[in-house]
Amino acid sequence: MIGLSPGQLDPAAENPLYRQLYEQIRSAIKMGSVRNGDRLPATRELAVELGLNRTTVSAAYALLEEEGLIRGEVGRGSFVQYEGEFTTAPVTSTISFASSRPAEDHFPIEEFRSTCQEVIQSAQVGTILQLGSPSGYGPLRHHLLEQARAEGSAGPEDDILITSGCQQALDILQRAFIGPADAVQLEDPVYHGLKNVFSRVGARLLGIPVRESGMDLDQLARTIESEHPRMIVVTPEFQNPTGATLPLEHRERLARLVEAAGVLLVENCIYRELRYEGEQIRTLKSLAPGTLQIGSFSKVAFPGLRVGWVIGPRALIARLTETKQWCDLHSDQLSQAILLRFAESGRLEQHLRRVRTMGAARLHTALDACSRYLPAGTRFSRPQGGMSLWVRLPEPLDANELLPRVQRERVDYLPGKHFSISHFDAGSLRLSFGGLSPEQIESGLATLGRVINEEGKRLRSAISFDAAPAMV
Repeated sequence: MIGLSPGQLDPAAENPLYRQLYEQIRSAIKMGSVRNGDRLPATRELAVELGLNRTTVSAAYALLEEEGLIRGEVGRGSFVQYEGEFTTAPVTSTISFASSRPAEDHFPIEEFRSTCQEVIQSAQVGTILQLGSPSGYGPLRHHLLEQARAEGSAGPEDDILITSGCQQALDILQRAFIGPADAVQLEDPVYHGLKNVFSRVGARLLGIPVRESGMDLDQLARTIESEHPRMIVVTPEFQNPTGATLPLEHRERLARLVEAAGVLLVENCIYRELRYEGEQIRTLKSLAPGTLQIGSFSKVAFPGLRVGWVIGPRALIARLTETKQWCDLHSDQLSQAILLRFAESGRLEQHLRRVRTMGAARLHTALDACSRYLPAGTRFSRPQGGMSLWVRLPEPLDANELLPRVQRERVDYLPGKHFSISHFDAGSLRLSFGGLSPEQIESGLATLGRVINEEGKRLRSAISFDAAPAMV
C-alpha cells in the first residue's frame, strides 16, 4: 500500500534509515498515495518487507504520530490521520541540515559530460571496461600516489588501494584489523557511519572527547596506557560532526604517542581540501609514516561515483587489498578513469576553487545566522572549512525532543545522540550546511532559532511555575 522498496532507502546515507522511512511515508500521505483512515503495515511486517530492523520502523512511525499524520490504536495497528489537501507535486521541501553532502546544483555538469566523452572515446576504453586489478585503476593509483608524495604524505615504501568511497575503506580496515573485543579509540562525538563499522563486530569503542582543538590528547594518552587499543581513527581537519581541526603541535604529539605505543593510526582526510581560510597543516601521515590515510573524491567532486582510497605501508595495503578482493574483486574502473581525467584536465582544480568560494560563503552565513538567531547561551564551533557546525544549546533544552517541532516547520537536523559514543550531551546537534544555499541556511536557522527560543520560554515558564510557593 505504501509502495516502498528496499532500493528507496540508503543505509550508507548520513540521514538515518528511520528518518528516510519517515520522509517516504510522510510524502506518500501528503500526496494522497495513502489516504485518511488507511491502515499502515504492522512494524514487523514492514521491517521484513524492507529488510529493516523493527525498531527502525517503530521510530519512523513514532515521528509520524508526533506530527499528527498517523494514530496508533492498541490491538489494531497504525492508521493514517490526515484530512488536509492532497497535492500531485512534492511536499514543500524541507531545509535539511541533516545530510553532509555537496550541493548538486553546483556540480559542473557540462565539464563532467566532456570528461566522460573523452574517456569513452579514448584508446583505453576497452581496458577500462574489463575486469581490473583489486588495487584499483593503475593510472589513478599512480596519480594519487604522486600527489601524496608531493605533499610529503607518502614515501617510497607506501602503496595505495582504491575503494568504493570512504565508507568501504573503513569497512575493509575493520575486516582486516579489528575483531570482537579489540579496543578502538574514536573521537567522541564521531560520524555515526564510522562508529557503526566498528561496533557491529563487537569491538570495544573508546570515545575520546573532542575539544575545540580536536581530540583530547591527555585523555587519549591515558586510555592508550590503560586499554592498549589496536587502532586509533582521527579526522584531523574539520572533523564530522564538530568541525574541529587538530593544530600542528597536537599532530606532532599524537604521532609520538602512536609510534611509542605501536598503535595503528588511521587518518581520515576526506575534508582536507575543504579549507576556506588559513593555511594547510601537515598531515598525520607525514609525521607518522606507519599511518593509514583515507581520502575520497566524494566531498569535493561527485559523491555518486564512489571513489576513495587508502595510502599506507606496502604490507598493510597488501592485507587490505586481499580483504577487498573477497568483497568485490575490484572497484568500478570507469568512475576511476573519469575522475582521473577530470583531475588531469585541470577541471577538478577549477571546480575546487569554486567549491571553496561557495563553501566560505555558506560557512560565514551559517556562523552569522547562528549568532543572530540562536538563543543566548548557545555555543557553536567556528571551523575554517568543512561542511558542519556543532551546536550546544543552553540547558535544559534537549535537541532530540525539539526535533519533531522543528520538522513541523520544514527544517531538519541531526541530534547529538547519533554521534555519541560515551559522552552524550542532550543539548547537542549537528548542522550540515554544505548542500544548502546561503538563502536556505539563513531561512532555516531563522526558523530553528524561533522554535528553540519559544521552547526555551516555555521551559523557563514551567520551571518558574514549579518553583512558586504553594498558596495556603
